[in-house]
Amino acid sequence: MIKKFNFVSAIRSYLPRSKEIERVVRSLSPFEKTLFFFLTIAFILSSLVLLSKVNNFILVEIEAKGGSFTEGIVGSPRFINPILALSDADRDMSSLVYSGLLKADPDSGLVEDLTEGYTVSEDGLSYDFTIREDSVFHDGAKVTADDVVFTVLKAQDPVIKSPRLASWDGVKVEAVDERHVRFILPRPYAPFLENATLGILPKHLWQGVDAEQFPFSELNVSPVGSGPYKIKKVERNSSGIPQGYVLSAFNDYALGRSYIDTLAFRFYPSEEALILAYQKGDVEAMGGVSPEKISQLKQVRIEQTPLPRIFAVFFNQNVAQIFSHSEVRAALNRALDKEQIVEQILANYGTAIDSPLPPESIDVENAALASSTETDSDTRIVEARALLEQGGWKFNEEEGVWTHPKKGKLQFSLATSEAPELKAVAEELKTAWEELGVPVEVKIFATGDLKETVVRPRKFDTLFFGQVLGRTSDPYPFWHSSQRLDPGLNIASYVNSSADKALEQARAESNPEKRAQFYETFKNEITKDVPAIFLYAPEFLYVVPKDVHGISLNGVTIPAERFSNIYEWYISTDNVWKIFAS
Repeated sequence: MIKKFNFVSAIRSYLPRSKEIERVVRSLSPFEKTLFFFLTIAFILSSLVLLSKVNNFILVEIEAKGGSFTEGIVGSPRFINPILALSDADRDMSSLVYSGLLKADPDSGLVEDLTEGYTVSEDGLSYDFTIREDSVFHDGAKVTADDVVFTVLKAQDPVIKSPRLASWDGVKVEAVDERHVRFILPRPYAPFLENATLGILPKHLWQGVDAEQFPFSELNVSPVGSGPYKIKKVERNSSGIPQGYVLSAFNDYALGRSYIDTLAFRFYPSEEALILAYQKGDVEAMGGVSPEKISQLKQVRIEQTPLPRIFAVFFNQNVAQIFSHSEVRAALNRALDKEQIVEQILANYGTAIDSPLPPESIDVENAALASSTETDSDTRIVEARALLEQGGWKFNEEEGVWTHPKKGKLQFSLATSEAPELKAVAEELKTAWEELGVPVEVKIFATGDLKETVVRPRKFDTLFFGQVLGRTSDPYPFWHSSQRLDPGLNIASYVNSSADKALEQARAESNPEKRAQFYETFKNEITKDVPAIFLYAPEFLYVVPKDVHGISLNGVTIPAERFSNIYEWYISTDNVWKIFAS
């Protein structure tokens, strides 16, 4: 019979027993005993150090649940609702509370959110999405295809006047069954998948609200969505207006519970008030701070990224007839030093442009303003005056204004937002044009008032304003003639059949190189017509706490997308062995 080998017993047989050790120690001289104990202690200590180093070598730091931070935002959200959101504050909060079928991702462009997969028909007209079986709203109700259909139909309702209306124009939506939804397009539209990032409303809560009452529902300020965070507390002033929100991580979020437990947001009437709150320690993060204010802060962590957003002066030829004359538009454009505006007002956190497409877009080679084309101020003014003189304008020294026997006087107003950056740029424009001899009245409006009383009804001579082109940099909503009237976004009321055709072809083209050719045609028409003066494309600046990790601003197209991977941000950490890190 074969005996089983016992490894432990074998080891023990070779190790001295305690009695043997004791007998040996007793036989040592006093000096030898001292040396023995010293060496024993040294051995124990060195063993502990070695074990500690080995342990540290195999330990890794991983994300852990916990922590919180407070962020300050300029402006107060009115519509925490993905189909009504107008302001950055609206969109910031909506992006945290709601989720769409797809979502923006810093590394991959668009990734699945509420959906577990989708298919596109060969002709590019049909998109089928499958909703995750475990997708639920914050109140526990399941997210179904009916919720998606309801949301899209509301976005398409002309009475509601959603800013997303143009994106969904002509798209049919149907619930195939509880978990499958289908979109049918009237024509191929290459950027359509970006539409699927629209946050989904819970039909069971909204279905009793008619279109006229949609903007006034309490659900716009106490929303229920299916996003990574849910509303925990609404802090209101004595008038009942929300002044702050506390959000908690949603345990059943489709992509997994966020690491950071709590987010708090506080709203301020101006950037100055926000900066003061930051300096006092009332908030730890600030989104969309102007370059001027950023340069005044010391020892702060700043995350930055280019935005697919352009700022321009738009001419309203329907209101101010002087802008129907091409030499006027060309002269006003030539008089401006765009590089100086970027350097002095944006502290170089931006890029000067002469195109309706931002530098990071498909038109990258042509969008950025070539610095070699810039000349000194005197030369630019001389050239601008020459353009006016060629058009029959003469400068009246007594009145200090350019006049034309048939076209009248060259003077106008410039409307813009109360945002510090925009006000500063507007004053710079006024200075440059008055150096040319063109009197300009700058009119400043609160952001909400500007959109409602100036932009939407098209009541302005010129407007200094920004356009957000999105991930695909699709300029169709801003320049196609079909978008001239509210809620369309063609605020210059631009009409050009060649430009329209190029925009339509670009939308239908999935090949990036061919699409770029169509955009080049569109850009050439815009350059020829000068319906606006394109100034710069800004960068997004985000001040964040130093102990918040995992932030990625890659591919951010609007400030709200800084939260696109919020569920991966973390403050707290744990140390575990590498084999358990996964």
